[in-house]
Amino acid sequence: MVRFSNSLVGILNFFVFLLSVPILSTGIWLSLHASTQCERFLDKPMIALGAFLMIVAIAGVVGSWCRVTWLLWFYLFVMFFLILIVLCFTIFAFLVTSKGSGETIQGKAYKEYRLEAYSEWLQKRVNNAKHWNNIRSCLYESKFCSNLELYARREPVSAFYKEDLTPLESGCCKPSNDCNFIYINATSWTKTSGTQKNSDCQLWDNEKDKLCYNCQACKAGFLDNLKSSWKRVAIVNIIFLVLLIIVYAMGCCAFRNNKEDSYARSSGFNNP
Repeated sequence: MVRFSNSLVGILNFFVFLLSVPILSTGIWLSLHASTQCERFLDKPMIALGAFLMIVAIAGVVGSWCRVTWLLWFYLFVMFFLILIVLCFTIFAFLVTSKGSGETIQGKAYKEYRLEAYSEWLQKRVNNAKHWNNIRSCLYESKFCSNLELYARREPVSAFYKEDLTPLESGCCKPSNDCNFIYINATSWTKTSGTQKNSDCQLWDNEKDKLCYNCQACKAGFLDNLKSSWKRVAIVNIIFLVLLIIVYAMGCCAFRNNKEDSYARSSGFNNP
């Protein structure tokens, strides 16, 4: 008779197996049909995650229900390292997102963002030309600046200053407040003469595929957006970590049950 812990581990891993199928299928579909660089960026991680979950789930189901001790041992070994990885990532996410926030500008509803306010590790990632070119391509493909232009095209400057822009809109779609450019619309500004201390002022371009996508402010806006996302992920990870520990504990019970049953069968065979 299959014991309760074995049954529960098997059931949970059966649901994990079902979850892995759409993840793996989506990754394969993206690798074959992706039309943008951002979509192509996701295919390999999704295939790897789907395959990993499927293999671990099969090991958990077969090991617990069919009493295959070596498979259950493999399952517990992988689960242990998964717990360590999730724990380390959660701590790391909280550490690298502890610094940085938007700067309030007097007379404006939106904030502006400066790269030096964020952690050095994150700064190095976005200052790497190869990394940023990939990120920049994804940002452009998301069309948030085009959407902002359509939304605020006919707004006077006084109304635009009251807009609660997102970090990406503030950093990538308009020039810095330091530049003192003349407003035409949300994504079109007339440059003024004089020397600006902020290097982003020289990088600004009214061309829709350029704007301020190479500005430090755009990188800072991206990091602020990433920071918010990582904090939410870290909170979810804490819940996920607790569940992993519970499942791992039940897996240990199932492994012990397998060892006891194996010993009992062995003893019964040797001592009829």
